[in-house]
Amino acid sequence: MTAPLHNFLITKSQNPVDLLNAATRLFGGSITTSPLDGLCDGDHELRGVSAHDFAAGYFASPLDVRVVSAAGRRSYFVNIGVAGTIEAIRGSLRATLDSMTAGVVNPGDTQELRPLGAGTRFLGLRIDAALVDQEFAALTGHPPVSTVRFDFALDLGKPKGRAVRLLVRSLVEQLDSDDPLFQRAELLRSQLRCIVTALLLAQPHSHTDELRDGPQPGYPRSLRAALAFIDANLTEHIGLGDIAAAADCSPRTLSSAFRDRLGLSPMSYIRNLRLERIRTDILGSTDQVGTIAYRWGITHLGRFAREYHDRFDELPSDTAARR
Repeated sequence: MTAPLHNFLITKSQNPVDLLNAATRLFGGSITTSPLDGLCDGDHELRGVSAHDFAAGYFASPLDVRVVSAAGRRSYFVNIGVAGTIEAIRGSLRATLDSMTAGVVNPGDTQELRPLGAGTRFLGLRIDAALVDQEFAALTGHPPVSTVRFDFALDLGKPKGRAVRLLVRSLVEQLDSDDPLFQRAELLRSQLRCIVTALLLAQPHSHTDELRDGPQPGYPRSLRAALAFIDANLTEHIGLGDIAAAADCSPRTLSSAFRDRLGLSPMSYIRNLRLERIRTDILGSTDQVGTIAYRWGITHLGRFAREYHDRFDELPSDTAARR
């Protein structure tokens, strides 16, 4: 894969600030140097294309960068080396990325990318989390009960990893093609869906076990109604009776449906979903942790901190310190 996205030059400059500003516009969020005063001389080039649910960028720069997702936007990032190697960091995890090893970054994660040596090139994809949820639902018959969190390093040399690599290459070739057929949104979206499906099947993640037995029956109407009610009222105080009334069934029937299909109680589902949303907001904004928690319906901060630690193995203040 050489010089991809040749028709989509965004900036080519010896001023690293031009690259940072262009990358921020392309991917959203905050893209800064790492460390913050680490601006360096050299040639900085970015080529890229974006739509509402994905972006693809080709970076040719010696600049070390730190990437934080935009507030309110749940995105995955997949970074693949084109030339040279990159030291990639996701939280406490480290990986060396090249043409045979990709890095996968989950919603809410902060990533650091540090090119090793001159001539480093890499391709970055931003994929909206809604696409991952949709393809997960297509494979299992139901959406994920919590955010799908992928392992970090993806081996592109193994058979499943090679499928991801070939599909990414095909997407880039479509974007680079002069044939109008390959520029049609329907074809590009179809290719992107194939990449997401391959990623779900190739790379271990927090919901891998649900994919091993093939497609499962979809949710019954009452459970779909309950999930929709919870999502629409997550910032409010929600009781079991409220959910059952919205689902038009008894609390006992509702609890059985949650345990049978999701493996947890309705109230546990609400707690986990709130914690996921709070964590995303902590990483994506500068608001105080307490302010964010209250916004999502938390009334007891001490209990919230314990539950947050149990779920993410860190305190909310630890998450905020990584912003």
